[in-house]
Amino acid sequence: MIELAGKRVVVVGAGAVGTRRIRQLLDADAAVHVVAPDCSADVAKWADAGVITVDERAYREGDVAGAWLAVTATGVSDVDQAVTESAERDRIWCINSALHSQSTATPMLPIEGPDGVQIAVHGGGDPGRAIALRNAIELALKVGDLPIRATRTTSSSGRVTLLGAGPGDPSLLTVRAAQALAMADVLVVDRLAPAASWEHAPADVLTIDVGKQPGKHAVSQTEINDILVAEANKGQHVVRLKGGDPFVLGRGGEEAQACIEAGVPVEVIPGITSAIAVPGAAGIPVTHRGVTSTFIVASAHEGPEGVLAAVSDAPHTSTLILLMGAGKLPSISAALIASGRSPETPVAIIESGLTVNQHTTITSLGEAEAGTVRVKPPAVVVIGEVVRLRAELGDLAIASPEARHA
Repeated sequence: MIELAGKRVVVVGAGAVGTRRIRQLLDADAAVHVVAPDCSADVAKWADAGVITVDERAYREGDVAGAWLAVTATGVSDVDQAVTESAERDRIWCINSALHSQSTATPMLPIEGPDGVQIAVHGGGDPGRAIALRNAIELALKVGDLPIRATRTTSSSGRVTLLGAGPGDPSLLTVRAAQALAMADVLVVDRLAPAASWEHAPADVLTIDVGKQPGKHAVSQTEINDILVAEANKGQHVVRLKGGDPFVLGRGGEEAQACIEAGVPVEVIPGITSAIAVPGAAGIPVTHRGVTSTFIVASAHEGPEGVLAAVSDAPHTSTLILLMGAGKLPSISAALIASGRSPETPVAIIESGLTVNQHTTITSLGEAEAGTVRVKPPAVVVIGEVVRLRAELGDLAIASPEARHA
């Protein structure tokens, strides 16, 4: 593939084929000059904008002199043949759009992938096939289905990506997230990240499990921060794989601060937060016209005091969503009732949401206060009138077969 940025390319002909070739050359930042008695609307627009130069006349001998590449696309065999022969005499690469066998260069459809990856596609003389192949390869690059991870690194190229992996279903990863996973040298993973997104990583990718289990934090947050910085300083691309979104009760902000303080480049790729996605999967919209237009997300880990502080300025009609520490639901329910919420307020407990093990229990604040409802983490608790909509809507999401936590 010839590097054409800034280099002179002469295109003879400005019909449909010539216009397509010019567009590709402009994408390659070539300095394009066109020779054609008639120009398409696009070519005229580019000329008016000063993007290309045009001689609106028939081809003359010597028009391709001094070019790096000549492209002929007139559809007139005698003219295309003359351009090809002139380019051959002057030792100029030439693409004859009508007769591939006479070309000394091959038209390629370039693809810009992540991290400087470039791929050119040739359809063997079949433009339609080339376009189809290009689109398929471009999609595979975007979703991380191709081996795009760099195999050569330097001590100055280390970086950290804080990646939100969603609630547990790998099919809900964003395109950007899947791409980052395919490029990772080191994976630092949480227990709630979709297992399928990291359990089958290549053998030469270092996987560090820092998953925090209820009541058992094997790796402290400070140690996690140190791991991210240390691995990045080795020149590695470190992906911190977190369930949900890194900045929704995920301590991603602390990890970003640690990287910045250490001078390590850091990027955040947002994820689907379980606070909204899991209730939706269970048929519970967190807001609904005529019911409530506000919702609050709070950590149950801090107990009743933290939850009451979160809802102190909100109306009792607000939907309350509790993440983590669902085992404290009895004391939290008691505090909410004491603060004015009705014991009849409906409560939904959604365990392992958006995985194959999703299970939903419907109860009330009064029953939850009594401690008769058992909760198995991970669970999202929804408190508010919107819970009643589940009776009408039912489950609204189908998890993929690989949707599970580690």
